[in-house]
Amino acid sequence: MTYSVAVSGASGYAGGEVLRLLAGHPDIEIRTVTAHSSAGDPLIAHQPHLRSLRDLVLQPTTPEVLAGHDIVVLALPHGQSGQYTDALGDASLVIDAGADHRLTSEADWNAFYGGSFHEPWTYGVPELITATGRQRDRLVGATRIAAPGCNASTVSLSMAPGVAAGVIDASDVVSVLAVGPSGAGKALKTHLLGAELMGTASPYAVGGTHRHIPEIQQALRQAGASDPRISFTPVLVPMARGILATTSAPIAGDASDSEIREAWESAYGDETFVQLLPEGQMPRTADVLGANTALIGLAIDRAANRVVVVTAVDNLAKGTAGAAVQSMNIALGLPEDRALTVNGVAP
Repeated sequence: MTYSVAVSGASGYAGGEVLRLLAGHPDIEIRTVTAHSSAGDPLIAHQPHLRSLRDLVLQPTTPEVLAGHDIVVLALPHGQSGQYTDALGDASLVIDAGADHRLTSEADWNAFYGGSFHEPWTYGVPELITATGRQRDRLVGATRIAAPGCNASTVSLSMAPGVAAGVIDASDVVSVLAVGPSGAGKALKTHLLGAELMGTASPYAVGGTHRHIPEIQQALRQAGASDPRISFTPVLVPMARGILATTSAPIAGDASDSEIREAWESAYGDETFVQLLPEGQMPRTADVLGANTALIGLAIDRAANRVVVVTAVDNLAKGTAGAAVQSMNIALGLPEDRALTVNGVAP
């Protein structure tokens, strides 16, 4: 069976990455691409790397244009996806790559986003540990999927095994992330210009204000944490794509080094797209460029009594579009790795 797909926000970074992955999917027909201010332009004018899609023209993002497809992917800024939900009732599957359907708590939405709160959809991080197994189980047959925030899923995947195994204290999680500016979208912003980014590192959303914090806490609760608290500091660095998240938490009780490492080994030993590196090795963002892979390095700092987890992902691939396509495959009963790769691009 071939599924027809419409992708909104197709002129942006997230929409472009969704299209790049779906273009190589044998079960997908990319029928419609939409945008706002660039409607009427050839897609190739905004995504010149997508040569196989050069005949597509961007249409207006309206409920009427998006309706009538088997699958609709909404790659829009937060607060814009919810307006289309009711009009897409005939779509077998809708995937929101924005934030509108990620949070289960209306109070968290109001505190970190504001505006209309929309019902939570099935969260699109298949490997995430939950109280009953993996998030993958909840994605089987899902019709509405919320793709994750890239920073949020990176930190959640980093810490969830330790939480579930009871070897870390989730009340004192500290995470500092080096992130590429593509995660902020394609809109022109002065602080994201090349001249402002080159040769510097710039922290932002410091002091508990970043919008991905409640999403991380939500995921860690699913893994078994009762009151997760996190100090979260992202830092813009001059690389187009990528996240390198260094996250630590206190060792719980008298957990041994072998018990700590076993928590991550048992969590991800059978996973294709989340891989724990051998002891003593740490990941680089260069090794996951273009891949649907999260690479994890684990260290145990006995002097500080903390577990340190370093995780590298491509924020546009595994962090957003890859997670969306992987979740789509599961929901449709297709092979989970279809159109996805663990291999990055080098140099």
